[in-house]
Amino acid sequence: MPPPAWVQDAVFYQIFPDRFANGDPANDPPNVQPWGSPPTISGFQGGDLRGIRQRLDYLSDLGITAVYLTPIFQAGSNHRYNTSDYLQIDDRLGTLQDFRDLVDQAHAHGLRVILDGVFNHSGRGFFAFRDLLDKGERSAYRRWYHATRFPLDAFGEGQAENYLAWWGFRALPKFNTANRETRKYLLRVAKHWIAQGADGWRLDVPNEIDDDSFWAEFRQVVKEANPEAYLVGEIWTLDPRWIGPRSFDGLMNYPLRKSLLELIVEGKHTPSGFREQVEAQMAAFPPDHLLAQYNLLGSHDTERVGTLAGGDARKVRLLLALQFTLPGAPAVYYGDEIGIAGGKDPDSRRAFDWNREHWDHARHDLVRSLVRLRQTRPELRRGTFEFLEADDETGTIAFTRQLGGETAVVVANVSPTARSVRLPAGALGRPPAHEVRDGLTGRAHGVGELGLELRLEACDCAILLGSLPSS
Repeated sequence: MPPPAWVQDAVFYQIFPDRFANGDPANDPPNVQPWGSPPTISGFQGGDLRGIRQRLDYLSDLGITAVYLTPIFQAGSNHRYNTSDYLQIDDRLGTLQDFRDLVDQAHAHGLRVILDGVFNHSGRGFFAFRDLLDKGERSAYRRWYHATRFPLDAFGEGQAENYLAWWGFRALPKFNTANRETRKYLLRVAKHWIAQGADGWRLDVPNEIDDDSFWAEFRQVVKEANPEAYLVGEIWTLDPRWIGPRSFDGLMNYPLRKSLLELIVEGKHTPSGFREQVEAQMAAFPPDHLLAQYNLLGSHDTERVGTLAGGDARKVRLLLALQFTLPGAPAVYYGDEIGIAGGKDPDSRRAFDWNREHWDHARHDLVRSLVRLRQTRPELRRGTFEFLEADDETGTIAFTRQLGGETAVVVANVSPTARSVRLPAGALGRPPAHEVRDGLTGRAHGVGELGLELRLEACDCAILLGSLPSS
């Protein structure tokens, strides 16, 4: 079964719920921090599901078509990757009715809702682990985890010593998914939230689940409940075995992110090295799965893209332009579109600033324009991909996206000085276009018999289109 067709046309938006919008102060915890406080590992700032629902018009105006929510189930932390009840919405985020209202209104806005599935490990408050702590070897849930001796020493900080845990953290005991009852419960969770209206799952650290057959069964259960559900795995390396009928529709495309940052921000790649890496990445996946990759520049696990770029607006503009024109579905990490800064976790999880006077409006307008451009040009969503050049001497790259008779040519100058790039007429469409227009600036460029000579400033980009739909 191929990936859902809608994913190829999607623009994703990742939300860390505690920090996006506070729509119901009544469910704030007693120790809630003021909105916009410096983020801490343990502090809550009051974001909730109702707040997300109240901002759906904002997301629609930006052009977003799918939201990915980091975990929303009952847990003891602001990140909620230590789940204590997979079948309950965390009461600091709202109620089941709040979730249903969010899904219903998101769908009415043309937005899909993807949930975060943490099935490798639970929190210490999960019922099976609590019973294991209480009863030890006599627990009916003895085989739900990987305990090596009793009694378990699960409290306090530090490393787990007598049971397996995610990266050894005591607070995150690892499930034994080979156990039939554990698997049955987790698959029930997967099906339950699809039945409640969720449009798919982002799967946390799926490569750390030892039983390969778990994900094949997981996929079967979810796709039977909704064949259009999207399954995306958090895999940080180039590993195509996680794509296909026994696993996922797409992956979080951290390899592409790494290549883009190394080319534009870190200067570790030449254009030819970037081309080599990108072509290898794209050759690793079937075309339909390649177009269903989740292409990101940042997430709750990384530094903010603007911070990584040292606040250089030109570099951020170039990164975004390439993200939105390379194959795959682009994903915006909440607040990146308005210029929120942030270092490593937890600093990357700052509260969204809804005071528009504080926004980077140039960044917001750029993201909005790139979304609109992608929506109006199907070759940027579903077209074939081919490099035209990757010139180490000039520091320039160029590639095409083609679909039917439509062609888009993306030209980028990654060097620190202005450069000229010559493109043959045949690269700009067949039959050759007499004029192309930059989809970012609207500027027209005439094309002669010898093609087009394009002047680009340092760290600049053009998206050349043979024709534009009438407005």
